[in-house]
Amino acid sequence: MDLGLKGKIALVAAASRGLGRAVAEEFAAEGASLILCARGEPALLETCEAIAKATGSEPLGITADVSVTADIERIVKAGLEKFGRIDILVTNSGGPPAGSFENLSREAWQEATTLTLTSVLDLTRLVIPGMKERRWGRILNVTSIAAKQPVDNLMLSNSLRAAVTGFAKTLSTELAPLGITVNNLMPGYTRTERVEELAEFLAERDGAGPEEIRGRWEAEIPMRRLGEPRELAALAAFLASERAGYITGSSIAVDGGWIRSLF
Repeated sequence: MDLGLKGKIALVAAASRGLGRAVAEEFAAEGASLILCARGEPALLETCEAIAKATGSEPLGITADVSVTADIERIVKAGLEKFGRIDILVTNSGGPPAGSFENLSREAWQEATTLTLTSVLDLTRLVIPGMKERRWGRILNVTSIAAKQPVDNLMLSNSLRAAVTGFAKTLSTELAPLGITVNNLMPGYTRTERVEELAEFLAERDGAGPEEIRGRWEAEIPMRRLGEPRELAALAAFLASERAGYITGSSIAVDGGWIRSLF
């Protein structure tokens, strides 16, 4: 299936590992040109080199922190200078730390808000003008199943992913007449570094082993396994495509059936 991504320019945040890298690899395989950012330079360079070797493309890698507004401005500026436009935006970041309300300081809330919500607002604000001018664009936010069915001990993520969802739904209505779609990807328990870190945290808290924690999750998932990053990336590529032009304002779970609600 030709998704029509050849020649499109995609900015993928937090793209050096996990879900972000999988999305970048999928876009490149479909012929899109890439602007990638991540905080760690060695991992980002390795990702860019691997994608270039596999696809023949030349991703633009920019070492940056999406929780810093000046860094976001630098990312977008560099992307526009090289490619002239940004057609697809994938917002993504590391998840905020686990913890209950009483164990989270005001500073922890501020830092998590900047990372998880403000970064989405800043990136979106900078790419929308060009998308409106061309009357075409795709905005995809990597959120979490926690936005729809809160996960125990993830107070920050439960709250802020829901805020991103409300923002995206409202924005999708504003931009729909201009040919710009806005959708959210809700990964479930997926085999990424982030989930491994969460397993380690819960194992230490509960006096268990990480394998036991992963076993508990798998028991809750109807498919009885964790997801793979490429499975979410496949959905991202479709939602970024020409064929998904009538899908907007949606939050779609890639969770093996973990969410139990009807809507």
